[in-house]
Amino acid sequence: MPTAGDPPTVYSINVPLPSAVTSLAADLAADLPLAQRRGRGEHTLVAKRLGDGDHATYAQLEAKGREVLRGQPAFEARISGIEQFEAAVTGPSPVVYLTVESPGLVALHERLCERFDPVDNMEGDEYVPHVTVARGGDRDAAARLVERDIEPIRWTIDELSFYDADRNQPVSRVSLPA
Repeated sequence: MPTAGDPPTVYSINVPLPSAVTSLAADLAADLPLAQRRGRGEHTLVAKRLGDGDHATYAQLEAKGREVLRGQPAFEARISGIEQFEAAVTGPSPVVYLTVESPGLVALHERLCERFDPVDNMEGDEYVPHVTVARGGDRDAAARLVERDIEPIRWTIDELSFYDADRNQPVSRVSLPA
């Protein structure tokens, strides 16, 4: 049980990724040997962080999240390219990522921001759906990777997960339509 001085556990609602996306991210990361890379199965696509800074229990956050998700239909997503955040809001820079195009995901994020406060400089109007490939390392290697063309990957998002960032694992899942 956390004590009053412990930082809150960070939970989020994430989009489970198809293996084609995680394989692509891992393969691209191999071209950034000096960067912090994520292993297979560790890639995430965050729809919304939950309870930033509040000490709500996971059960309270999940109940509130499930209420917002009620009636949420499945929606489409597409990996369309490689980009970078030259200066990350947190952690090492640059952050090389796969771009995600999904009006349905953006709309869901906006709905969730109505019930869960947006994280400054990362959510709300600043939300950029993405899958991180790697952080930090050689800026020239990152710039070269961003120039690379990739085959788009399309999929239907028909499930979401409540995710525990401290443990790097999903806690529970929600099938769509919810």
